[in-house]
Amino acid sequence: MSSPSGWSLSDLHHLGLTVGNIERSIEFYCDLLGMELVGRRPSVTADYVARQTGYAEVELNVASLRVSPGSRQTLEIVQYMSHAGQPSLPETNRAGVSHLCLLVDDLAASYEDLKAHDVRFRSEPVQITAGPNKGGLVVYLYDPDGYVLELFQPATSPA
Repeated sequence: MSSPSGWSLSDLHHLGLTVGNIERSIEFYCDLLGMELVGRRPSVTADYVARQTGYAEVELNVASLRVSPGSRQTLEIVQYMSHAGQPSLPETNRAGVSHLCLLVDDLAASYEDLKAHDVRFRSEPVQITAGPNKGGLVVYLYDPDGYVLELFQPATSPA
């Protein structure tokens, strides 16, 4: 679908997430959730990044993660080594706040495993009782910076 002036979007490239401690976040996303680290740029200081972010002489520490080997989209986690701001309040009822939803094949097992590793959840897994995902399971959890992630297990198709 094109915009009224003729240009169009083609795909989702990545989701960028600012973190307070990139090493802690890599451990969480890779070691606990099982994502794959596909790139590291520990000291990004290029002039275009300063222009893009609007912070003169900014230095970023960047890591790119992939949910699974075949995915084209990545999760880009960024720590501002200079110009770091205050943490936000990532409550899902605030306009402008996002969450990342990840598909999981066994929500009960992932919930128990992550709970055993002291991951904080908003609730226990909940069964979806209406709408297009009826019969699926869902739960919200928090990453080390308080960012909300959603784990979603679709309903099992009848045989």
